[in-house]
Amino acid sequence: MKLRQWQVSCINKALKQYQDGNSHFLALATPGAGKTLMASELADQLLKNNLIDLIICFSPSSIVSQDFSQSLQLRINERFDGLLGAKGHSLTYQNLQYLDKSFWQLFNRYRVFVIFDEIHHCAGSTIDNANAWGEQIILNIQNKAKYTLALTGTPWRSNAAPIVLSTYMHPSNKISCDYVYGLAEAIQDNVCRIPQIIAVDNNNISVIDDDETKTFTSFKCLLTQSIIPYKEIIENEKVIKYVISSAQKKLNKIRAKNSDAAGLIVASSVEHARQISTLMKACFNEDAVVVTYRENEPTNIIQQFRHAKTKWIISVGMISEGTNIPRLQVCCHLTNIKTEMHFRQILGRILRMTGSMNQEAFMYMPAEPKLLEFAYRVKQDVPFEADVVRFEKMEASVENDVDGEVSCTVIFDKANKVSSKAELELGGFDTVVGHQTFEETSDIVEEHFLTSSYEKVVNIFGRFQQESIALGLSELR
Repeated sequence: MKLRQWQVSCINKALKQYQDGNSHFLALATPGAGKTLMASELADQLLKNNLIDLIICFSPSSIVSQDFSQSLQLRINERFDGLLGAKGHSLTYQNLQYLDKSFWQLFNRYRVFVIFDEIHHCAGSTIDNANAWGEQIILNIQNKAKYTLALTGTPWRSNAAPIVLSTYMHPSNKISCDYVYGLAEAIQDNVCRIPQIIAVDNNNISVIDDDETKTFTSFKCLLTQSIIPYKEIIENEKVIKYVISSAQKKLNKIRAKNSDAAGLIVASSVEHARQISTLMKACFNEDAVVVTYRENEPTNIIQQFRHAKTKWIISVGMISEGTNIPRLQVCCHLTNIKTEMHFRQILGRILRMTGSMNQEAFMYMPAEPKLLEFAYRVKQDVPFEADVVRFEKMEASVENDVDGEVSCTVIFDKANKVSSKAELELGGFDTVVGHQTFEETSDIVEEHFLTSSYEKVVNIFGRFQQESIALGLSELR
């Protein structure tokens, strides 16, 4: 396979740095750029130049580990299964804590090249501030590997802890990367698609607390008052139905040209995933593949979906990072994890360019303030040359797309001694394009704010608004 220009440039820089006596190399490349192929080619060149004996690869999930194993075996034309006579092994970070002394002795006996995919999962500049994975890297790899290659598409951690094997610039405290290939460059090189992010809002929300009624004009206003947590919004049937209805329409249009195009829905829990699956079958007659940690063989489920014609897959923590399914072109962000790293990783699943006729990429999400903030940052990454801004005005009614019923009941967690009834009336839809600025916080998951001992009745009325976030020339910077 012919390498892309950025891959060639990155490999050459890494080889020079190794030759100059620097054993560690950190490459930042936007999700979907092709880090696996680049790493495999670099490993092959190190072997051919007789600079290393073995290759060990660590990655955050079994599906990514399997992808690396296949890529390395194909590239170096040697067995890569970790058995006697193989040139190496591909493992998950979870394995780090269970490797015995005989494994670590390999680093004393051989020149080992170690690849770390999505290195941001491993924290620690010292043993004192390291997490479990970072500690093993510091103790057993940092000063013993011949060379290391650390890869990331999101070079930060949600808890602001230092990433292992990394250096930081002062006083900005930004990570220092040896090679950077961002989304702007990837779009210019036709390596990644230009994303469009659709935020769904509700402009008339009323909350009835005993005899008191409060009204809100957006999800942002509702969440600011801490009346209900974000988790309740993404689990609301009418919200789910509307988001899925919008994404379903878009995917059907794409599939008219790309018959194998697919959609990804990222749910917040196993129960949430089952709820979404049930609603999709009942409302749209769509059978979706569900993959969670509870499945017997989630890796096989993902592999089968990768090469199938099935339209939708619903995931809980299984496809958000590193997983290569190029036919994904639509995704729905319905998880309550609200970090920029997770947001970028989900978006990255639909950015991989393919040879298909249609190369559109759409993310649908509720108009939650922090998610909007992250979306506007993505917008700033899109180059001037990408003048492909798309605005949509949705149809005035979606009753025919869902079930014609405009009310639903939402029961809040009884553990918090709160019960709520919610109604949603889905009316007309408008397109709103604008720029907002939101304060940045380090929250990872929305806290459940319902702690009062009395019942609250929540009635949500009004029209959803769709905000199509322009990613291009007219609103850049």
